[in-house]
Amino acid sequence: MGRLRLGVLISGSGTNLQAIIDACKEGRLDAEVRVVISNHDTAFGLERARRSGIRDVYIDRSRYDRPKAYNAAILQALRDNDVDTVVMAGYMRLLGTSVLEAYPHRVLNIHPALLPSFAGANGIHDAFDYGVKVTGVTVHFADEEFDRGPILAQEPVRIEEDDTIESLEAKIHAIEHLLYPQALQWLAEGRVQIEGRKVRILPAS
Repeated sequence: MGRLRLGVLISGSGTNLQAIIDACKEGRLDAEVRVVISNHDTAFGLERARRSGIRDVYIDRSRYDRPKAYNAAILQALRDNDVDTVVMAGYMRLLGTSVLEAYPHRVLNIHPALLPSFAGANGIHDAFDYGVKVTGVTVHFADEEFDRGPILAQEPVRIEEDDTIESLEAKIHAIEHLLYPQALQWLAEGRVQIEGRKVRILPAS
């Protein structure tokens, strides 16, 4: 595939965005973040983008009377910045079909649990409260439903007896910051093969 041109969608602090930026700078990820787009003007991830010399774009959902128009604005921002791969990094909205259709199998999301278990906005808390012994992190391709698309990568995280929700969150985030850049690098290397719901990682050439 070669060097990825990333458009990153965020809603909050952007710690996964920062991990991706750092991986690009350190040569662990053959990619460039071309634009960071947020649906919140106060999202700290926009400041992270500015500090790294990356274009930041705030798109105000309230300015659009229909979701279709809002998603068209996102798509236009991605196209304006010559993006070829869309990365959702703590973006807390369902992405519209117009973007998904424009980037088939090129829209990725990260979830702080082992999908299909504990989907939704509270994956860490839900797993902790349920009492499972193992949870983890999932990187998957996005589709028209939350947390449903084909799974690209997963990494387990054991919940120890003395873990608190805070310590579990710290462990989950540490894994996220390693797994997301790694999964994107597989994509950059052309090693990702999608067959229905199954995703194969081909051997390195």
